Amino acid sequence: MTKRRDLEQHRDSLEEIGEILGSMRTLAYMETRKLSRFLAAQEKVVDSIRDAASDFLGFYPASANALQTATPVFLVVGSERGFCGDFNRALISRLDDARGSDEQNDPKIVAVGHKLHSLLERDECVAALLDGASVAEEVPAVLQSVIEELNRLQTTVGETSLFGIFYDDEQIEVTALLPLVEDSVRDTPVHSFPPVLNVPPEEFLGDLIDHYLFAALNHMLYTSLMSENQRRVSHLAGAVRHLEQESGELTRKCRALRQEEITEEIEVILLSTASIEGSPGTEQRD
Repeated sequence: MTKRRDLEQHRDSLEEIGEILGSMRTLAYMETRKLSRFLAAQEKVVDSIRDAASDFLGFYPASANALQTATPVFLVVGSERGFCGDFNRALISRLDDARGSDEQNDPKIVAVGHKLHSLLERDECVAALLDGASVAEEVPAVLQSVIEELNRLQTTVGETSLFGIFYDDEQIEVTALLPLVEDSVRDTPVHSFPPVLNVPPEEFLGDLIDHYLFAALNHMLYTSLMSENQRRVSHLAGAVRHLEQESGELTRKCRALRQEEITEEIEVILLSTASIEGSPGTEQRD
């Protein structure tokens, strides 16, 4: 009986864990539904700013000379919470590939997400370890922290080139964010005449970069959070299924043990009855 009770307690514990994981999966799914409502709109904003930048740079090309001495900065967006498989380790692997050719320029790393910190805390290239967002409402605060850190780096190391490494659905994207150079220009300009500017081109480019960086970082953080929650939903669904299978197996074992106990109890009763019936002095007298 002790073994059966131990199995029942273990089964009950698994069921409680399964309920907790199921609730976490539901919350992650709700987060994906919330994020999906405005991700498409954000992507359109980023695309429109890129189109404007392409048109502008087609007629007012920026200088790419600074790229030769710019310090590469890799902004890696990981997960703030766990239960999403190899989400963060895959990002580290992609980061290693991306910075391999830039080691001579002393690259800097800005890591976003608590679960990413432990994988990078001993890396000498890490410039900052920032907290990530657990829900969509926390993204603005994270964005503010990222912008402040990028500004600090630019003040400390001078000219920088910024690369974003993050999940977009199931794919890891490595996106060159800054600077905006001739590579951003279309092969064939859409318009025949240059844009009419009310400010000097240099001032316009500075404002354009600020708007673009704000929109691109926003899109990156929200997209990564969406992908993280999608991965969490899938990962937790698998964990819940595994717990349900294990709980079902324990239930079958408990039933088998209970049947054995009932059989043993019946045998004891039969033996006791036989013993009583066969004992001296139990025979009926006429």
